[in-house]
Amino acid sequence: MGSTHDFESGAQGWHSYGGDSTSSVVDGEFCVVVPTGTKDPWTVAAQHDGITFEAGTTYTVSFTAHATQDVSVNLRAGIGWPDDVASTVALTSQEQEYSFTWNPEFSGEGNLSFQLGAQAADYTFCLDDFQLAGDAELIPDTSFDGVLPEGWSAAGWTVTSEPGEGEPLCFEVPAGSGQYDGLVLNGLPIEEDANYRLTFTASASNAATIRTIVGENAVPWRAAFADNTQLSTELTEHELAFTSPVTFPAQSDDPAVGVGQVALQMGARGDFTFCITSLSLKKVATPPPPYEPDVRGPVRVNQLGYLPDGPKNATVVSDATEPLAWRLEDSSGATVASGDATPAGLDPSSQLTVQTIDFSSFRTAGSGYTLVVGEDRSDPFAIAKDLYAQLRYDALNYFYPVRSGIAVDVPDDRYDRPAGHVSGPDGEVNKGDLDVACLTAAEDGAAWSYGTWTCPTGYSLDVVGGWYDAGDHGKYVVNGGIAVAQLLSMYERSLHSPDAARGALKDGTLDVPADESGNGVPDVLDEARWELEFFLQMQVPTGSGMTVSATDKRSLDGLVHHKIHDVGWTGLGLLPSQDPQERRLHRPSTAATLNVAATAAQGARLFAKYDKAFSQQLLSVARSTYAAAKRVPDLYAPQSAGQNGGGPYDDTDVSDEFYWAAAELYLTTGEKTFETAVQSSPLATSDIWARSGFSWGSVAALGRMDLATVPSKLPTRKAVQASVVTGAEKILAWQQAEAFGTTYPGDADGSYVWGSSSSVLNNQVVLATAYDLTGQARFANAVLESMDYLLGRNALNISYITGYGTKFASHQHSRWLVPPPPGTIAGGPNSQSSTWDPVMNRLYPPGHDCAPQLCYVDDIEAWSVNELTINWNAPMSWVASFVADLGVSGVPTAPVVTKHPSDVSAKKGTSVALRATASGKPAPSVQWQVRDAKGRWVDVPGARTTTLRIVVTPATDGAQYRAVFRNASGTATTDVARVTVLAGPKGPGPKGPGPIPWPGRG
Repeated sequence: MGSTHDFESGAQGWHSYGGDSTSSVVDGEFCVVVPTGTKDPWTVAAQHDGITFEAGTTYTVSFTAHATQDVSVNLRAGIGWPDDVASTVALTSQEQEYSFTWNPEFSGEGNLSFQLGAQAADYTFCLDDFQLAGDAELIPDTSFDGVLPEGWSAAGWTVTSEPGEGEPLCFEVPAGSGQYDGLVLNGLPIEEDANYRLTFTASASNAATIRTIVGENAVPWRAAFADNTQLSTELTEHELAFTSPVTFPAQSDDPAVGVGQVALQMGARGDFTFCITSLSLKKVATPPPPYEPDVRGPVRVNQLGYLPDGPKNATVVSDATEPLAWRLEDSSGATVASGDATPAGLDPSSQLTVQTIDFSSFRTAGSGYTLVVGEDRSDPFAIAKDLYAQLRYDALNYFYPVRSGIAVDVPDDRYDRPAGHVSGPDGEVNKGDLDVACLTAAEDGAAWSYGTWTCPTGYSLDVVGGWYDAGDHGKYVVNGGIAVAQLLSMYERSLHSPDAARGALKDGTLDVPADESGNGVPDVLDEARWELEFFLQMQVPTGSGMTVSATDKRSLDGLVHHKIHDVGWTGLGLLPSQDPQERRLHRPSTAATLNVAATAAQGARLFAKYDKAFSQQLLSVARSTYAAAKRVPDLYAPQSAGQNGGGPYDDTDVSDEFYWAAAELYLTTGEKTFETAVQSSPLATSDIWARSGFSWGSVAALGRMDLATVPSKLPTRKAVQASVVTGAEKILAWQQAEAFGTTYPGDADGSYVWGSSSSVLNNQVVLATAYDLTGQARFANAVLESMDYLLGRNALNISYITGYGTKFASHQHSRWLVPPPPGTIAGGPNSQSSTWDPVMNRLYPPGHDCAPQLCYVDDIEAWSVNELTINWNAPMSWVASFVADLGVSGVPTAPVVTKHPSDVSAKKGTSVALRATASGKPAPSVQWQVRDAKGRWVDVPGARTTTLRIVVTPATDGAQYRAVFRNASGTATTDVARVTVLAGPKGPGPKGPGPIPWPGRG
């Protein structure tokens, strides 16, 4: 049947037969009145003739139906018994939807019928919206037979196979080919909301992962379906089903309108031999089954591992209500620890019923540990002090490969590339970032968002350099601002925190250009400088003549352009040096200007030791940008300015940027003007600690934490420090309610935001800062436990950090950084469907929702959940450095008494000693106490060693003593020890230092 039978125009070929039955169309339904008394089901039927069947084709029949009483009837189709197929339809008085799938083994013309007879009472059957659909093959020739069929292309690669029926087509794929080169067939009609099944049998001699695409063959290269398909070295069939969210024609006379294509993209994956025997793409009636992520097993652990003296927690997905027994096995399979899990009930963010496991008491270093619950086993993990040592550097090494304006040459030559955007507007390929003009209304079209703002005639800037923001080629000051601030802060922490590993961030520790390594400047500062120098170039020069608009004549001199990027979007697989788009500056913004003021001020104090001239330049720019922002405090980046070529980074509240900038200027200069600006800010004392953490649009925490940790004479510094600890307490409380250990509890409505991994990380930064301020172990342990979530202890059982763990994100969205380098953090789950990309919308259509923690897929096209960005890898670097430091210094622990004092008895005049010891990091202090005549415990003056010496006198008879051990993480008190005076002659006097008298009596 070529169309749905909705009976709006009559019976559409349907009729009834048998007994005294009658049929008619009533209110848009085909109805049959069925009398009782018939002997067999087929005695009365509703039937449609003239239907052709083809063996091997899958047919889907769907319809709505109801009856005036509950009956079960047969739906059958075929060319005559026994060549038929059938399904049972249970009818009720309520209209219901039905769907069945058939795979007939016969061919020919026949009919389809509902067999309605042999029922106990009269009833009426009604049918509507009936559809019978079969598969339709779109590929003209599905077999390759050793050759490349007509219409196919394969990037000009050499075919090595010989022609022959059923033989595979094989060709050599060179390592130097483009990553999106491959086997392609154009001219396929793809329809929105239609269902398809793509099947092919192929192999790769190196077991490469190829990219399977059904999409369009022209800009903007939209995809109806994309899959990262892992091939085997043996010919293996792959079946992929999807529903298309877009339409592509089979033919187009307009070069700007692409046609549908199927492509197996396999370049840039090393030298290998690819073979394929067949490929089929069918339009089918049956939609693909609902997407369910492969979570592998129920036991979720930190797949990298745990520090020996740190917390060790895991989560088990189970419906069991009784505690589950667990055991920890070493690499040989021996059980080294065991216990019972704690039922935690239904976890809201994952909608999974879980139990938690705490095996923190096990501290033996090693590798290959697994946690076993019943028959389920976790991924293997290590217990080691140096667990995070390399992650500190890998996370930071993300930044050099995303530099703009410089050739990249790193140890892993997969990421080597020519310099991008070092040309002028007339460049042979690139059209920037030299001599870049401002965006105009004519260029931006309907997306124009800047009113009557224009740049003066001939205005342009040289803005080569900086970091590419994310998966595209844009450069954005506000996103760069928070990123460079966190790199500067992680270095500044190494100057002031006693727990920072000395020399860990020194010169020569990162993969930076040769002229930066060994220059005497810490590499992390060299990296930050690359972005800071770009910021300086984005400032509107004095005397520019630029104003806010045609009617608002406030000068924009000294303000900073919000961003620079292409005038239109580019597709994947495009090196920065190959970007052909025009580049344009966007209107300055107050937010961007204050980002430069803050980071330039911070940079000025850190570079003063290494480059005095650059430090002075930074401070001068910090002052001038802050003054410009005060002059134009309300020039906001509009949300609508994100439709062509780059994101908007819109922000209409810059009170936090003013606070942050004033804080950094005060810390660098100590000047009263900036102190007053800090103290008078509405954010100086407000609660700035949000569930989703701080971000590029909410930066008050950057100022607050630096005011708390960087030495200064701020009168309210202790209150500022206390406010950071209060913020950390909030995050700690949120984390304690999370069964997977994350510091991000979701937003107030339970949803996960775009870039939720950065929410986790930035909340970890607050906790780590509280640890630096207090030394309390609970804050350090909270940071470590949240690493568990990022490294696999989560609902999807995946590490969001590339290269770390058993199963990790490896297909983040980027135009050229493929695969992402180790230490790259993925954006993470995002349950706010209004922000989703086509991949997420396809996987989770309306009615098939995902729990917040499950709203993620490791797909290069899934930019709303799987992008990579500088402002996410910056906190990743900060936190990685912090936890690596804990591996060096040791995780702090509260005191634990290891030896209690014992009761003593001695004669009057003798000297006795009470002894007590306790463990803890740092080593705890000790204070002995005695109970006074009123029953109160009072300190024994000067008794601050682990041994207390006492002269026995009548007054000490029955005296009670104890020792109290303290460090920043807690207090431990020993048992009480009593002194008893024995009867008899006086003993010998004390020797050595005099004993401490008991100050309680006489």
